Amino acid sequence: MVTSRTLDARAGAKIFLKCENLQRMGTFKFRGAYNFIASLSPEERARGVVAFSSGNHAQGVALAAQLFGVVATIVMPTGAPDVKVAATRQSGAEIVFYERERANREEVASELAAESGATLVPPFDDARIVAGAGTAALELLEDAGTLDAIVAPVGGGGLISGTSIAAHALDASTAIYGVEPERGDDFARSLQSGRRVTIGVPETIADGLQTVSPGELTFAIARRHVREIVTVSDDELCEAMRFAFERMKLVVEPSGAAALAAVLAGKLPELAGKRIGAVISGGNVDAARYAALISARL
Repeated sequence: MVTSRTLDARAGAKIFLKCENLQRMGTFKFRGAYNFIASLSPEERARGVVAFSSGNHAQGVALAAQLFGVVATIVMPTGAPDVKVAATRQSGAEIVFYERERANREEVASELAAESGATLVPPFDDARIVAGAGTAALELLEDAGTLDAIVAPVGGGGLISGTSIAAHALDASTAIYGVEPERGDDFARSLQSGRRVTIGVPETIADGLQTVSPGELTFAIARRHVREIVTVSDDELCEAMRFAFERMKLVVEPSGAAALAAVLAGKLPELAGKRIGAVISGGNVDAARYAALISARL
């Protein structure tokens, strides 16, 4: 957990950052993947696992599988960040690429799993994934103590769901806020309409938040526990990445910067003067792209 007097002054609140960019393989995704594979029987592990992801879940599953001696196949989109593809391969996983605009990644992965008898490891819509993700919030609360609110990025909803359950098990009054890209607000739209909404593939620099619809399980949890989901622009994500680098010496990827961006942009004004936890969900970004993003004004 990291704090910053400069950040507190900018936000007008006491901010506690949970730095999952410093987690093993650079993102909270390792938590859910490890918990899922740990729960498999020896027979299931022997048949291997299959996952689909643009990068961070891919790396989490690949590393967790390697630690358990399990064969892993990962379905990734063409154009996935090179640093995430390389890290996935480095952990020993086989990568199968697909065209994001022409194929459904879950269908591709399901077919591969059916052919080989492997277990499909979903990126967010599974109780074991949600429970693993929730351990980040438990650690945050252990270190920071009582918080008035926790803010976390929202893609498919695994992190916000686990965060909500962990926080509310300890204190039901803790407000839970999610943050999405402006161009990828499927979760916000879904909560507003009371049903799961599907959108087109979002055009945003936050590649880890390019989901098109909430998960069935995670949407049900969010409806019960999440107070509000706000959105941030790509420019606000870049500003948060710059702030983390210049003021806190932290390397954060666009998706991982969402909660910090919401805090810096004043998207949660009702939290002024409060104690706020914000999850920095990941730091896996190619060096050249990172340099361009923190230098750019989109």
